[in-house]
Amino acid sequence: MSFSSSTETAEHVSRCLELAILLEVSAYPKPGNIHRTADFQETRYEHFLASAVAVAPHFKHAAEQGIKVSEGKINPTDVGIGTIIKDAVKSVSLWQSDGNTLLGAIILLSPIAVAAGMLAEEKFSPSKLRKNMKVIVESSTPMDAVNVYDAIQIAKPSGLGKAPKLDVTDPASKQKILDEQVTLLEVFKIASAYDSIASEWVNNYPITFDLGHPYFTQQLKETTDVNTATVHTFLKILSEVPDTFISRKVGLAEAKRISAEAGRVLEKGGLTTPSGRNLLQKFDKKLKDPAHRLNPGTTADITEAVLAISILNGYRP
Repeated sequence: MSFSSSTETAEHVSRCLELAILLEVSAYPKPGNIHRTADFQETRYEHFLASAVAVAPHFKHAAEQGIKVSEGKINPTDVGIGTIIKDAVKSVSLWQSDGNTLLGAIILLSPIAVAAGMLAEEKFSPSKLRKNMKVIVESSTPMDAVNVYDAIQIAKPSGLGKAPKLDVTDPASKQKILDEQVTLLEVFKIASAYDSIASEWVNNYPITFDLGHPYFTQQLKETTDVNTATVHTFLKILSEVPDTFISRKVGLAEAKRISAEAGRVLEKGGLTTPSGRNLLQKFDKKLKDPAHRLNPGTTADITEAVLAISILNGYRP
């Protein structure tokens, strides 16, 4: 397949990222998460489907900005990554009634969309994508940071906690960002110690590219089943990287215990063996506490980024 126009390229990128979200949220049973056979009382599977549709036009715009960078029409600093994130979050809030469903995923996937637009290849090489993502992230501006703060305030995510500096809930933070010329990357450096999504941004997506993507590719070959590969990749990431959404809610020690349990599920074979499936079902039930304090939401966001890289690289279910 070759792209006949920049519009076709941007639409292709958008479809790839929309599919990544749909496949991730549909994979079951992802322990502690909403999926196609499990809802929360106030949040349903359908809210995520609507959110995936809502963000697609913004990923298209992100890819179009990447194309403009590759053509020399704009500089990487002019991409407006913060505006892309903010507008996508706004759309999510308009298309479903539950509030925050995809904030973390939008933050992770938006640079991927821009980077893919910069490439415009038939199969988007992960190494080239990663190189372009680094350029985009490092070119972020103070205004991008302000727009992402606005996006967070629109989404109202739970479990934010208080940042030691430039806290997103502090009304003075946005003006301080502009006065001190703090870029979005620098803001995420502050948050990277306690938030894996910020850490991915700052460190050029090591969990996505070095852990998740190779493991997902291996699982696809071994199981030939995208649901199994997705659930196992989610478990693999969770087993090696304690979920920071959980750690902010209940502490790092509990997050590490949950990671160890995820590892045990994989050791038992996960979805490929009766004992693994039994352990996985118990694990899923345990993590679905009424207050949703044990929901590995950050792991789900990173799994979506893994799927996005794979789909851009040519994978189709």
